[in-house]
Amino acid sequence: MAAPAQPPPSGPVTEFSVLARESNGAGGYDVAAAEKAVRAAGGTVVTSNAAAGLLTAAAPADGFADRVSGAVFGVARAKAIGTVPKDGKPRPKPDAVETDALDAASAPRAAATSAGLDPLDGQLWGLKSVRSDLARTVQPGDKRVKVGIIDSGVDGGHPDIAPNFDRAASRNFTKDIVADVNGVPVDGPCEYRGCVDPVDVDDNGHGTHLAGTIGAAANGFGVSGVAPNVTLVNLRAAQDSGFYFLQPTVDALTYAGDAGIDVVDMSFYIDPWLFNCAANPADSAAEQAEQRTIIEATKRALNYAHRKGVSQVVALGNQHSDLATPQPDATSPDYPSNSARPRRIDNASCLTLPLEGPHTIGVAGFGPSQAKADYSNYGTEQISVSAPGGYKRDYFGSPWYDSRENEILSTYPRNVGVAAGYIDAAGDLTPAGVSVGIQKSAAGGRVGYYRWLQGTSMAAPHAAGVAALIVSEYGSPSSGGLGLDPDVVQRVLEGTASDVACPVPRTVDYLDEGRDASYTATCVGDASFNGFYGHGAVDAWSAVTRGGPYLRG
Repeated sequence: MAAPAQPPPSGPVTEFSVLARESNGAGGYDVAAAEKAVRAAGGTVVTSNAAAGLLTAAAPADGFADRVSGAVFGVARAKAIGTVPKDGKPRPKPDAVETDALDAASAPRAAATSAGLDPLDGQLWGLKSVRSDLARTVQPGDKRVKVGIIDSGVDGGHPDIAPNFDRAASRNFTKDIVADVNGVPVDGPCEYRGCVDPVDVDDNGHGTHLAGTIGAAANGFGVSGVAPNVTLVNLRAAQDSGFYFLQPTVDALTYAGDAGIDVVDMSFYIDPWLFNCAANPADSAAEQAEQRTIIEATKRALNYAHRKGVSQVVALGNQHSDLATPQPDATSPDYPSNSARPRRIDNASCLTLPLEGPHTIGVAGFGPSQAKADYSNYGTEQISVSAPGGYKRDYFGSPWYDSRENEILSTYPRNVGVAAGYIDAAGDLTPAGVSVGIQKSAAGGRVGYYRWLQGTSMAAPHAAGVAALIVSEYGSPSSGGLGLDPDVVQRVLEGTASDVACPVPRTVDYLDEGRDASYTATCVGDASFNGFYGHGAVDAWSAVTRGGPYLRG
């Protein structure tokens, strides 16, 4: 007797990530079969990525996954799409760590004497910490080296970004989401026809900040980056609101491989799950299948990019957690709204991605005193190196404690500042902008803005900049650019990093700094490798002058 027919899908239209099965012995993925299954189940294929076998399909929410799952590797609900809310205001993904400087205005210290090539470089303690000021005297970066910023976008018109920005190679893999299925604003009203932002626009600011740290031009204006002569490419995978969903992330990674990108920076985790668990008992069967799909698709994309020569630098995360023994997660799923619940995390079966995927270089964050930043994740399981991430509460007990200048200053889009009320229509800083430390530079008809932030998101681009210098120094001509095996890049980055020993005592609490006991951390390992600093603090000067012994494994 034939099985009873399944009812047709129903409910609001939702986007699903559909992962194709591997082709039998062909080394690829049966995308055609997955597309056929989507259509047979009442869905429509929105986009398809053959390199990873990942499709986005639009279909009614209820019943689609059950109908299509038998013919594919897995299905994950990607985005539930709603109608325009009454107020139209976006709901940014919260990150209290990065904007800790906004909690209260702190009295600024006197600016340091300019020590770099550009006027504001004297405030970039991170630039000096990684010794980019020395490295650039022998290797400032090669224009043939391309660094992809997989993030919220890049303001390609910023005076410090424009000289190094490759608009032709840049891509936006996202489409604005006005609101979620609950009617809660996400990105807000679309600013451009078709709800797709141009490739030189950043409506969030996060990606532009990273781009400036990596490769702001040494042009006598504003700030300069760790690798001031490399090429910057926007590979946008984040919504304006700061959510990073699976399909855009996978698309950005596989495109990076196909487009000859040498290094990518990924300062995020893939939403909606901070940890993707194969079989967490707190999750429904559908949610477990969703997370298994995210794990497999991300691994495929990371492997693909690595095979194509992409070095993948990833922030270690801001959950102040030893990643070998992760703390409970009360933030997931963070999309759609009002979905999060407490979950215990089993390290053996749960992954935070892309960090815990293959071929990644995990970067922890420290402050200007080189103390581990209170927010930074740690532990010997995932860390590779450490880098300046900013730590506003560094230097407890001194006049420098709780200073904005303990964070990382970098490029900031004017449009974001205007939307936030920090910059007025004439381009001047408002009192609110001054109070949170926004800076403005103007010279020769150019105007640029800059903002302080902290987080492992700010540490990773310091490491990505050093990785780009390594490719610039040791890479070989390849397809019109320079290329260097990502495994070699990682060996040089780790091998030339400056050893940093564990503190004494090894266990550090942050109670004096106003943090609770959950922030208390214990450093395991020795000066050559430990859970706070990995193989050490990235060192651009050593990387470009002493990397030779690490070129062969």
